[in-house]
Amino acid sequence: MSFATATNIVTIILCAAVLVQSMRMMRSLRAVRGGAIAEMVAALDTATGEARSVLCELKIALGGCVDVARPLGEAREIADELAVMIGIANASADRIAEVAGAASAGSDTAALDRAA
Repeated sequence: MSFATATNIVTIILCAAVLVQSMRMMRSLRAVRGGAIAEMVAALDTATGEARSVLCELKIALGGCVDVARPLGEAREIADELAVMIGIANASADRIAEVAGAASAGSDTAALDRAA
């Protein structure tokens, strides 16, 4: 089989596929030509109106989310500050406990020294 013959066979197959698609498209156009265009335009107009109303509702909802997001960010900042303060307070409490423990251990040894 030569290159020309192979090319001709491929061309025949592609032409057959184009014929099949053309027949399918003709059937679809006949269905649309029967007055379905007006119905399609009306349905498209209705869908467009519904999409606009949904978009307006989404804008309103997102506006409410923005109003909530700002205080939420501030609350997170305050929570971070409180976490730092709690860490400092815990460290101070640990130091006080160590000093109190050392002081009581020192007074116990002083009392033992006096008793001896």
